[in-house]
Amino acid sequence: MNKSELALPVGTTLDRFIKKKQDDFTYATGELSQILRDIALASKITNREINRAGLLDIGGALGEMNVQGEEQQKLDVIANIRFIRALTNGGEVCGIVSEEDEDMIEINRQGKYVVAMDPLDGSSNIDVNVSIGTIFSVYRRVSEIGGPVEIEDVLQKGSEQVAAGYVLYGSSTMLVYTTGNGVTGFTYEPSLGEFFLSHPNMKSPEDGKIYSINEGSSSEFDQSVNDYIAECKSKKLSARYIGSLVGDFHRNLLKGGIYIYPRTDKSPDGKLRLLYECNALAFVCEQAGGLATDGEGRILDIKPTAFHQRSPLFIGAKKMVEKACSYNKATATI
Repeated sequence: MNKSELALPVGTTLDRFIKKKQDDFTYATGELSQILRDIALASKITNREINRAGLLDIGGALGEMNVQGEEQQKLDVIANIRFIRALTNGGEVCGIVSEEDEDMIEINRQGKYVVAMDPLDGSSNIDVNVSIGTIFSVYRRVSEIGGPVEIEDVLQKGSEQVAAGYVLYGSSTMLVYTTGNGVTGFTYEPSLGEFFLSHPNMKSPEDGKIYSINEGSSSEFDQSVNDYIAECKSKKLSARYIGSLVGDFHRNLLKGGIYIYPRTDKSPDGKLRLLYECNALAFVCEQAGGLATDGEGRILDIKPTAFHQRSPLFIGAKKMVEKACSYNKATATI
């Protein structure tokens, strides 16, 4: 055995990867790199809290409702605080929109970026040890730096994102992101406290054999959606639905599949939030070679009109999304 074999390389850390790839950023002056580091730090702390939830009585419901009319979980609040604190201390973000807060949070008028986020997606699954996640979206502000943060800084089309991604807290913890030059995944090594490059240049299969949808609500779906589900069953595709958006999306991204959360009679505008769920995952999906639509047009082309605006979502392998949308006679160009 030679000496080099006594200490094999452990891999490329997230921080080193970001430094090497900084030239890929549209505005390569270091601020966006710092935001990604801040998100990574907050996700490490959140990961720790999730892993201790069953021992510290921080699982379960808080007993309050958030702005969405949904019951807040204790870890929703904890994750929200952790991410806001990390982005505030990082100093590069001027404003934050979170699923857990009704209004935009202005934190630094000198900041050049705004962040929209779902700090803990699928948090009701914590008590049963099912995968959950964080979703984030980064935009460059359009208002004058140094002045008040304006609504138009946040209400931008998804196509204007400069970075987006998600963190998956599961059997292992992963951070996946894009800055518009492909998709890269990192896996957390807890003994070293670092994210290491594990999934370079992630690509969505063009087609797949998995469909993910809550069929329990099928009586409220448009007929076009039920027709597509019937086709999936006739082809003997596998139905896989965790009920955690990040978990379902991540599996389908790696293995090939489609995730559908359509409009229903109860939620005619859809249920997922456009700004910090649909846009972020659509950006990742397209960069990996997939498609994302609301059933009628490209998600990233929708101009949002409200912070917590909702949207239907069809996202995943290109051929599967195209096929699902072909059942909708009103389908526009994707």
